[in-house]
Amino acid sequence: MSLYPSLEDLKVDKVIRAQAQLAQTSTPMPAITEGSFQPQPIPAEMPPSSLYPNLEELGDYMGLALNSQEVQENLALLPVAANQVALSSGSATMGMVRPVTGADIGIRRAEIRPGLREIILCKDQDRKVGLRLRAIDNGIFVQLVQANSPSALAGLRFGDQVLQINGQNCAGWSADKAHKALKTASETRIELVVRDRPFQRTVTMHKDSTGHVGFIYKSGKITSLVKDSSAARNGLLTDHYICEINGQNVIGLKDSQIKDILTTSPTAMTVTIMPKFIYEHMIKRCCVQEPFSVVKVCGGSSPSMVPALRDVGKHKLNQSGQASGGGGGQHGQGLAL
Repeated sequence: MSLYPSLEDLKVDKVIRAQAQLAQTSTPMPAITEGSFQPQPIPAEMPPSSLYPNLEELGDYMGLALNSQEVQENLALLPVAANQVALSSGSATMGMVRPVTGADIGIRRAEIRPGLREIILCKDQDRKVGLRLRAIDNGIFVQLVQANSPSALAGLRFGDQVLQINGQNCAGWSADKAHKALKTASETRIELVVRDRPFQRTVTMHKDSTGHVGFIYKSGKITSLVKDSSAARNGLLTDHYICEINGQNVIGLKDSQIKDILTTSPTAMTVTIMPKFIYEHMIKRCCVQEPFSVVKVCGGSSPSMVPALRDVGKHKLNQSGQASGGGGGQHGQGLAL
């Protein structure tokens, strides 16, 4: 079975396959002229027929050895069927059939690869790597990446899981222990083993004629879906936060800023989402030394701005970094796209 980035790609590919199969099987019928039709007599008894021929009875047919042994030996020479999944060592998206999405760069930038990767970091002039970690379920995860920092330049993103720091397994570590390991590490070489964002997933959608994909969000959280829209068809879920749009980080942006990114995105759009309870747990108690200062964060190729947060204790934090109850970019209203 083939893999598709969106339901639209699947439907269009089925139509293309049906048209191609019809073109191969259909042959031009000769014109019927008057008096040329002569019905053939039907024999009284039709010889019994089987669905598959007996290879042993065919023997040496037109110089071809059609015995079972020859067929089994030559099965490996048959080409791979067109509807099988293509395997690629470099990227999982390269094996997808994309007649509608095409070579969209957003789906490649937002790709979540299933394997592990090794990252080599060095500290900046302030002896920092621009990274904040958080312990969740006995694992260490990236909570914040500063823009233009060594971590951002190395490709670390919000939600990535750090498995090893300089050869030491991070399973069961606390966030303080992970930060201490980074602080005491060498300034010129820090080796990390990372798994891409295990709590996140990507959804590829296509805009309609009005430029919408069919979901409503508030404070960065998806609140509802439009019936029969591309978002509904492709399995976008409510109560999920938008983390990236076409590989660009949007965590910490106001709803109006997210709307600008959604509006200017191409027809094929890939969003990276995370469940609400995991997202809020990851950003909870995200505090810095200077309250209410502005910290640049980067989740991919493009940085965004997020207000620095104070330790608010039991208060929940929304997408814009304010205590819950203050609303988002649009007070009392959600934005639709």
